[in-house]
Amino acid sequence: MEIQSENSKEILYPHVSVDCVLLGIDGEQLCVLLTERKDAGTGKTEYKLPGSLIYETEDLDEAACRILNETTGLKRVLLKQFRSFGSPQRTANKEDVLWLENASKLKIGRIVTVAYLALCKVRKIKISEKYGAAQWTPIASLPRLPFDHQEIIAEAVKEIRIWLDREPAIVFDFLPPLFTAFQLRRTYEIIYNKSMDVRNFHKKMNSLGYVVPTEETEQGMPHRSARYYRFDKKEYNKIRAKLNTI
Repeated sequence: MEIQSENSKEILYPHVSVDCVLLGIDGEQLCVLLTERKDAGTGKTEYKLPGSLIYETEDLDEAACRILNETTGLKRVLLKQFRSFGSPQRTANKEDVLWLENASKLKIGRIVTVAYLALCKVRKIKISEKYGAAQWTPIASLPRLPFDHQEIIAEAVKEIRIWLDREPAIVFDFLPPLFTAFQLRRTYEIIYNKSMDVRNFHKKMNSLGYVVPTEETEQGMPHRSARYYRFDKKEYNKIRAKLNTI
């Protein structure tokens, strides 16, 4: 005998999508990579996270890599899955749903999205001319975004801070191979959105063991040249291994 739930008529099989949050630091601002969203009917241009519905034959990681490549031309970016978003209110805005239906040629009822996160050196990430519609946008001044993309970005920033507390090495994904103490401190301040005491920060930095001073200094500066440092990944792994065995 087949038993049906009283709410069986309310069961909705949602579409699944993937959204990619690429965070980088441009100057003094934490930025996110956004792509253009054009309405074929009105010609109106807005911006969104790189994202799309997944294909039936691909898994989530494959979808994330494909979406990033199709919307920005980027490859070899390490993406980390960090959270899913499935509120029924994701499709509350009819304009967003209509745009997606026109783009996908599908009838959209409800969408669950899986969000991926990546850290990038803004100047190193070169967007091909073919994907010139992609741009870095300061998180402090985001435009109107579709669905719940602003919430996804906000959660990504929280995730970065948790991730950095757990794996301090990721801060160097935002920095060039050689960096000054000021650049390292400002990177922390931008990520955490708060000022840090200079003396305490230098004392902490010099105690880490894996932030290594070099003989090189800044050139052509109007003030006293600052020393460059580098990240020693081998030393970092040794220190982390010892901590994990305690």
